[in-house]
Amino acid sequence: MRPDIVDLREFYGLRLGQVARHLLRHRVRRLWPDVRGLDVLGLGYATPYLQQFRDEAQRVMAMMPAQQGVHRWPERERGLVALTHEHELPLADASVDRVLMVHGLENAEQVRPLLREVWRVLASGGRLLAVVPNRRGIWARVERTPFGHGYPYSPGQLSRLLRDNMFQPTQRATALYMPPLRSNMLLRTAGAWEKVGLRWVQALSGVLLVEAEKQIYAATAVRQRRRPRAIAVPLPFARGAAREHRRGD
Repeated sequence: MRPDIVDLREFYGLRLGQVARHLLRHRVRRLWPDVRGLDVLGLGYATPYLQQFRDEAQRVMAMMPAQQGVHRWPERERGLVALTHEHELPLADASVDRVLMVHGLENAEQVRPLLREVWRVLASGGRLLAVVPNRRGIWARVERTPFGHGYPYSPGQLSRLLRDNMFQPTQRATALYMPPLRSNMLLRTAGAWEKVGLRWVQALSGVLLVEAEKQIYAATAVRQRRRPRAIAVPLPFARGAAREHRRGD
């Protein structure tokens, strides 16, 4: 079941959510160190991770699915978020350069239409960064966090899904190695957990981050693929019948 907007806001208002946001924002920034002059779109519930791009990107906006709900963002400024249907984004073709999807792909009712719509709105050379729960991680098994909902992925599953929908994976990262507990002592040592996890047990991370580039030529090949033309091959019987017909004339 998709987490509700109220639950998402509540999680990121907790100390556990704040620590998770800090660690994930760091990994997102490592993958996207420079977005100057680019248009950045957040899908799902990406607003906790978009603020870092606002002073750098040309345009930053967020869209949240109707099944989840929406809240104002930024809270005390002009709104930059809209409520939409996942497979009908109100954007022109090739109109954004980067798409950050958080709490989106694993909760999508129709994954392929969502990815095709993301492909449509991305410009040539545009990048999608998908943040999803790791199937092998403990965060996917704890329902009191948003990462414990929906369909978790392994690195191979996520990469294949992206390739099947005209994206080429380019970079991968992991995050959230601490257990999803609210212990203050545990939260204070979250940085140490992250360092140990990144060095020794990356397969057990709580979250996967995979960046993928929009593939233009794959789509062109699909559009240009035609049905094989029927080739008329005269049958011996037909030729014989034709000769008999001419003789009869």
